[in-house]
Amino acid sequence: MTNNIQRPLSGIRVIGLEQYMSGPYCTLLLADAGAEVIKIERPGPGDPRRAIPPFVEKDGVKKAGGYLAYNRNKKSLALNLRSQAGQEILRKLAAASDVVVENLRPGATAKMGLDYDGLKTVNPRLIYAVISGFGRLPGYQSDYSSRPAFDIVAEAMSGIMDLVGFADKPPTYTLYGLADVYSGMMTAYGIMQALFMRERTGQGQMVDSSMLDNMLALNERMVTLYSVTGEAPQRGRLQHLWPRGSFKCQDGYIAVNVPDDIIWQRIAKTIGRPDLADDPRSADGTSRAANADFLRPIVESWMADKTRAEVVDTLNAAGVPTGPV
Repeated sequence: MTNNIQRPLSGIRVIGLEQYMSGPYCTLLLADAGAEVIKIERPGPGDPRRAIPPFVEKDGVKKAGGYLAYNRNKKSLALNLRSQAGQEILRKLAAASDVVVENLRPGATAKMGLDYDGLKTVNPRLIYAVISGFGRLPGYQSDYSSRPAFDIVAEAMSGIMDLVGFADKPPTYTLYGLADVYSGMMTAYGIMQALFMRERTGQGQMVDSSMLDNMLALNERMVTLYSVTGEAPQRGRLQHLWPRGSFKCQDGYIAVNVPDDIIWQRIAKTIGRPDLADDPRSADGTSRAANADFLRPIVESWMADKTRAEVVDTLNAAGVPTGPV
């Protein structure tokens, strides 16, 4: 990073009481935007991700790829927060900083007097962003708030895992760390709002980011489906939308999504079956979803003797957004 280039967060100092993924990803975004990020690590082993493979060796030193990916552009300070001296150093840092990002186990910082209530006394302008599984904002806590959580827990409890995969298979996870990465991103967004609000009020605030809330927000369509229709979503099958998913070509798969009847009409014309645009079995999304077993062989038979590149080019030219898997 070139020091003489002014970035959006140049001059903002961030303290990272962070480990694993969600906190580090949040401060990574802030660091990329120009903030000075000081990552606090336990003496000795440091962030647990330093010991998680895969590893790369450089100049005789073995380093964890996952740690490198989430901690670029940061400074690191080994600090024993269980000692009175370490706690005092952190208070001095907080007094001279703009933001603290924390994703430690719920209750850990409160025991040491290093939570928002403890640190705002030394810096009323401080923005304290906390990422947890189930939320920690006073007045909005639940019976789950004291629980620790990893990303897969939030994926499971938000219902996302129940919708990933196929009807005859068990629930499965999505991308590794999705809940962590998305929560880190949403927390960075909350911090930006808090910084903007501080320009108006001169006061800091607590930013509370719940991984479960964030995953539930990603699951918005299924929440809406149940709220509006009373229908429970089913893994592997959409009730009111088809086609959506992967389809087999000569040399692999392509991805297609048809959210409305106009795009379906384009597909029907392109594959030489304009009659499917008005056929009662395929005229609208709900009908197509109900008759997917009838329609899929028709679509894939058109693709069978074509490469992915040919199908992608043809459908995109027809106004059907498509890409190779």
